Amino acid sequence: MAPIFVGSENENSRVRSDRLGFAASTSDPGTAAEGDGYYNSTDNQLKFYDGSSWSAIQGSGSVELVASGTLANGQTVIVTSDGKVAGVTTTQITQTVGSISNYSPTSVETANFEGVYHSGVEKMVIAYKKNPDQHGYAVVGKISDTTISYSTTATEFYDNTMEYPTIVYDSNSDRIVIAFMDHQNYARAIVGTVNADDTITFGTSVKFGDPAVQDITGRYFSGVFDSANNKVVFAFQHINNSDRGSAIVGTVDPSDNSITFGSPTTFETGITYDIAATYDSTNSKVVIAYRDSNNSHRGKAIVGAVSGTSISFGGEQTFETGGAYSIGIAYDSDNSKVIIAYRDSGDSDDGKAVVGTVDPSSNSISYGSIVTFSDGYASDNHVAYDEAAQKVVITFRDHNPFNAEGKYQLGTISGTSISFDYASDSAPTFNAYTSWNPTVVYDPSSKRNLIIYNDTNNSDYQTTRVLRNAFVDTNLTSENFIGFSDAAYTDGQTANIQIISSIDDAQSGLTTGSLHYVQNDGSLSTTAGNPSIEAGTALSDTKIRIKS
Repeated sequence: MAPIFVGSENENSRVRSDRLGFAASTSDPGTAAEGDGYYNSTDNQLKFYDGSSWSAIQGSGSVELVASGTLANGQTVIVTSDGKVAGVTTTQITQTVGSISNYSPTSVETANFEGVYHSGVEKMVIAYKKNPDQHGYAVVGKISDTTISYSTTATEFYDNTMEYPTIVYDSNSDRIVIAFMDHQNYARAIVGTVNADDTITFGTSVKFGDPAVQDITGRYFSGVFDSANNKVVFAFQHINNSDRGSAIVGTVDPSDNSITFGSPTTFETGITYDIAATYDSTNSKVVIAYRDSNNSHRGKAIVGAVSGTSISFGGEQTFETGGAYSIGIAYDSDNSKVIIAYRDSGDSDDGKAVVGTVDPSSNSISYGSIVTFSDGYASDNHVAYDEAAQKVVITFRDHNPFNAEGKYQLGTISGTSISFDYASDSAPTFNAYTSWNPTVVYDPSSKRNLIIYNDTNNSDYQTTRVLRNAFVDTNLTSENFIGFSDAAYTDGQTANIQIISSIDDAQSGLTTGSLHYVQNDGSLSTTAGNPSIEAGTALSDTKIRIKS
């Protein structure tokens, strides 16, 4: 083995007791012999001379993987699920509604159901009341493009008459929590684990209250998960408290699928209906919209902050002075806005929507202008936010022309306003027959929306259809970016991929010294995309040092 030579006169280049020192320079030396090396303090690289040029030792170097499709020199690439590499690309997805699916053919004529997306298993879970026994059940479904398949057996969670189920996914405990009114009008909750075979293991249902100084009777539940505090929050009409609007905070114990509650907090002293809650993840606030029947049936919203096992509220803010019925609510995570949809009984029962902005310093909410999304009687309004399409989705029953058919509307929030894709008299139909309580839930894993409703034309079965909105899809995720193709390759060739700490020199138009991000179409920009993927720092307009 040849010896290593270092200069004796340069303090920066010599053998030390625990390391080897190299001469540092801001640029490549003008003259050199093959095998010479130095540290480039401008690029933060160790470089060696091969007899004709200086080359950097590029950190983690490269990896050889089989190409899936063609790759261009310098193209951003991902690792595919089968261990190959593919270029970052986009695909235009078209809008359509899938075929009808029934998750329980014996479940009829109830309209008592609600669904939630379970990110732990990347599936939907629907809680519902099943006729004729009126017991509580839950079923698991998996969306694939425009269809959904369900577990062959639903799991019973309450073996007596029940009403008003609402379901929440607690991502901290990886559990679902269902709240409902039991056969004695008591407010109850139960915790469940979704198993690998799509059955659900439930704990024991418990009444609201901790400690239970009195049994709480309640109905019209709406729940959210507060991810900042890892708490479940249920808003409801508190029956044995003069039908006032109340909220309660629950803590899930995954070791035994149990839940404990703090004391209920009143957020509305009038008789409260049409309760709908959402979670503002930007400001870590719970937002509850509702109808105050003691005050001209005004539509109001209130902002709550969880602390420990309690919740405190700011002042209520009115969004509709006339009658606001069939209220739905959702949170637009891209614009950090709340969207409220409702039926305006003071204006021909038109479907209306308004954008809300939460002020976390005062626990208050302000509104933009009210916009009509449907002419005529629009009831059973529900709202979801489609992150892939960046659209607000509103499902509702349209009583014009009087058969209460199921329809949906798509909206885009800009600032404090919302505009809709379809005219207020021409929203698309998902079911041309009476569709009770059409509920919509967004599934981020499939990038689809599940519409759940009770169909009078389908033996009153609780029915589902998948809504796929138009959007530009990408194969890039927050986890699969690996680096840059070191040359051009055809499908099936073994490709050399430059990875972490390597330098790719096949770029153009980079901003020297700036961090660049991979965009959904594979291009690079100094602005983060969605998802936010760091590509590396530009060393020049053509070179980028790949970041881990």
